[in-house]
Amino acid sequence: MKPSPADPEAWNAYLAEGNATQARKRVSADVLLRDEEGRVLLVKPTYKPGWDLPGGMAEANEAPDDAARRELREELGLDVTLHGLLVVDWVPPHGPWDDHLAFIFDGGTLGREEAAFLRPHDDELAEARLVAPDQAAGMLRRRLRKRFLAALAPRADSASCFLRGDAAAGEEDE
Repeated sequence: MKPSPADPEAWNAYLAEGNATQARKRVSADVLLRDEEGRVLLVKPTYKPGWDLPGGMAEANEAPDDAARRELREELGLDVTLHGLLVVDWVPPHGPWDDHLAFIFDGGTLGREEAAFLRPHDDELAEARLVAPDQAAGMLRRRLRKRFLAALAPRADSASCFLRGDAAAGEEDE
């Protein structure tokens, strides 16, 4: 017989057992930041090849928007206000990685002074650079490029975009 909420201790133990057996998803949270000239901020991580949007992986039980803000503070010394969700992308399993959910948030526009003093604040980043959106698209890996272009696309209803990766395409994105 299943426990009921009438017995809170047994009910919580029952729920905890179910929680322990459910799937866990990794979560990445990136931020689209622009300067007053419309250029976008890219970062070059030291732990993987290529360029990326600023952000990173959420920690256990951390909300995606909190993860994005934390990563920007740690890696770039930026304290940003997020202006909404632009993209959610389900990334299928690939290589050694399980699937994950990738978020891109709108970080708004950096002021002239903030943009002038952008630099990495920890050893996870080798470089931070503001580039034109079309140049940025060419610098990003294929899967992230798709997400980036979706984040840039204007939507009349201001709705977020949901993408669903193609496992058969063998798309890399770690």
